[in-house]
Amino acid sequence: MPAGPVISNNTPLVALWVLGHLELLRDLYGEVLIPQAVYEEFLATERAARQEALVKAPWIKPVSLVKSRQVLVYVGLDQGEAEVLALANERSARLIIMDEHKGRRYAKRLGLPLTGTLGILLLAKEKKLVSALAPLIDELLKEGLYLTLDLVTRVLELAGEK
Repeated sequence: MPAGPVISNNTPLVALWVLGHLELLRDLYGEVLIPQAVYEEFLATERAARQEALVKAPWIKPVSLVKSRQVLVYVGLDQGEAEVLALANERSARLIIMDEHKGRRYAKRLGLPLTGTLGILLLAKEKKLVSALAPLIDELLKEGLYLTLDLVTRVLELAGEK
């Protein structure tokens, strides 16, 4: 496994929590770091249940930025996304997990390796950690995660489900 941590934003955490599959992060990446703003965003709703989920998922580790002012560089991003990118730069991340379009554009411009919720699910299927993506994607859509039809179609084709 390459050096450097894997760092996640909030939306993929929420998506995997909704699906009951936070363990995929451990199974695929070992340990995943989340900056303080992401930790707070994750606990902003359904706090008790989400806090319990994090206690049961010690491979998800909240961490603080060393240079907290570094987030000011990422104009137009919310605090969580900015902290993910700043932490990725501080720690020389091997992967960022982020779904939000603006944050992904920043990460690509910075040359940071990137995946999102569907990328995690696709890799999990390739590694036989989940048997099918279509029901998981359907559940995410029912829960209100925004996914474009083109992206869903492409992922299902890659998974051999179309």
